[in-house]
Amino acid sequence: VQLQESGPGLVKPSQILSLTCTVSGGSITTNYYYWSWIRQSPGKGLEWIGDINYSGSTSYSPSLKIRTSISRDTSKNQFTLQLNSVTPEDTAVYYCNAVLASVYDYWGQGTQVTVSS
Repeated sequence: VQLQESGPGLVKPSQILSLTCTVSGGSITTNYYYWSWIRQSPGKGLEWIGDINYSGSTSYSPSLKIRTSISRDTSKNQFTLQLNSVTPEDTAVYYCNAVLASVYDYWGQGTQVTVSS
């Protein structure tokens, strides 16, 4: 499975951050896969943002839930992240990730997103 993030590298404060993960080598509807968004801010560890699973159910980090939406397009084999009302604290490298049964773990290369006016 290969994952590739895409989206704008610069977002203005208060706007919406939107990223897409394009999946190849496997289907996002394959049983028991969980498709996540994870970020790493400068000088900090990895932060799980949320996920969408093989059946389309979503889960979100409690600290980001109010601003986050994850959806999918099965026809394009993609899943997307929307993060609303961004601030400079949302500046980070954003990764998409796929996990199957805690055995298989795939990562995109990551994409830098900077929040700045």
